[in-house]
Amino acid sequence: MKKYVIIGNGIAAAGCIEGIRSVDNSGEITVISEEPHKVYCRPLISYYLEGKADLSRISYRGEDFYDRMNCTVLYGKKAVHIHKDTQKIELDDGTKLDYTSLCIATGSSPFVPPMEGLDLVKDKFSFQTLDDALSLEKQLTPSSRVLIIGAGLIGLKCAEGILDRVGSVTVIDLAGRVLSSILDDECASLMQRHLMKHGIKFYLNDSAARFEENKAFLKSGAEVDFDILVLAVGVRANVSLVREAGGEVNRGILVDERMQTSLPGIFAAGDCTESLDISSQEKRVMAILPNANMQGQTAGINMAGGAAVFDKGIPMNSIGFFGLHAMTAGSYEGELYEEKTDTSIKRLYVKDDLLKGFILIGCDERAGIYTSLIREQVPLSSLDFERLKTAATTAAFSQEMRRKKFGGMV
Repeated sequence: MKKYVIIGNGIAAAGCIEGIRSVDNSGEITVISEEPHKVYCRPLISYYLEGKADLSRISYRGEDFYDRMNCTVLYGKKAVHIHKDTQKIELDDGTKLDYTSLCIATGSSPFVPPMEGLDLVKDKFSFQTLDDALSLEKQLTPSSRVLIIGAGLIGLKCAEGILDRVGSVTVIDLAGRVLSSILDDECASLMQRHLMKHGIKFYLNDSAARFEENKAFLKSGAEVDFDILVLAVGVRANVSLVREAGGEVNRGILVDERMQTSLPGIFAAGDCTESLDISSQEKRVMAILPNANMQGQTAGINMAGGAAVFDKGIPMNSIGFFGLHAMTAGSYEGELYEEKTDTSIKRLYVKDDLLKGFILIGCDERAGIYTSLIREQVPLSSLDFERLKTAATTAAFSQEMRRKKFGGMV
């Protein structure tokens, strides 16, 4: 009987479990979970703080998921070493587990740069896990002044989630714009104006030079008083287990399209990996939920002796703040088609007869159609792209293509 071990218990791990069970119903599956929780959707922790989702609604799979999949979860345990020669995993309590096939799904961890006086701040939090959100929630009061370091996806979702529960929210970022990893200056400016209308204050192109217990001294000379500090500067892929075992890593664990690492019998999936972005043909970390699930499924199928590839990876994000939604995907290269108003921006990027990427802010569009065109690398000459420019509609596809892609949908 095969022994499968999965290190991590997030979205990629759940996909891996399902992938294994699609091929092998009898093999032994053991999941090593540092967190004491069943698999949940991390992007939803801000909605929990906002009161839009309770703990049951942020679950990624049902209560009986692990029982149905016939797998064992070791909660509150950490893998500390891969003994690749003997195919054993060593845990932090000294326990060693045998494996036939191993999947590393360790995700990422918050990155906190050195900041003078940070150790003097009593109430400081990350915003990466459910436990982070629960710990932060205990300290929130209607008069709390919250300072968030980081104007990326994590920092801004935290700001939205707590805004109505505290006295004020201030966000600092070294970059000159919000969401700097996915938006350009004009798009970011639209989103920032919307956030500011709801009461969030920003210090951009700035950083904290030092802290006192409840005060941040910024490089610009500004001073910000606060009661609670949230550190959302960024994350780094958890690659140490594979690196220490001699596997190839860069910003993430390097994998091929089967999710195989450079180490025999060891696969990896999710936010800890670096894989091919087909929109740019570059290898990169694409830390998003849909990719994590697909990568996990692919790894699990191959671990169990099946055949699967993950060859449609693209960066993409779907996020909203106070009713203004932004959807992005792919790479921003090639010829630009643009529509914009005071409250919306639509951008499509075309190169070599392919849709390479898009940005949609405040647009009522079926973005899944555009995403499918990028993932499937559909030649734009095979459809009515002039029609698709103005509206993402299946009517732009030929009848035969509609039947193949959408089951006959018109």
